[in-house]
Amino acid sequence: MAWAYRGCVKVIPRRRAAVFTVTDAPVPMSEDIGHRQRRYLVSMGVRTACFVAAVLSAVLGAPVWVAGLLVVGALVMPYVSVVIANGGREPQPRAHFEDAQRPDRKEISGPPPEIGS
Repeated sequence: MAWAYRGCVKVIPRRRAAVFTVTDAPVPMSEDIGHRQRRYLVSMGVRTACFVAAVLSAVLGAPVWVAGLLVVGALVMPYVSVVIANGGREPQPRAHFEDAQRPDRKEISGPPPEIGS
């Protein structure tokens, strides 16, 4: 910590208080869970579509590799869906504010105003 002397008075620099903004607050857990549930349901819908398409392609005489590829997609999708849904909370962008200690700004001096004055 740097100490400075001005005349006979020892000046101790004050620590700046940490400033928290409302934009630093994370998304509510209920919104995060809802978002993850929607992603999971969409991916399970894709899985169901792969399975139905595999059955239809086999019945309609499509090449075996097409039906096989759709079956593999239907088998892999549950694992991918669970991993994506349990991936944790989404990272939130942080707000960036200018530095309050720019040289062209002056500090506020004097005592705080009295109530009613």
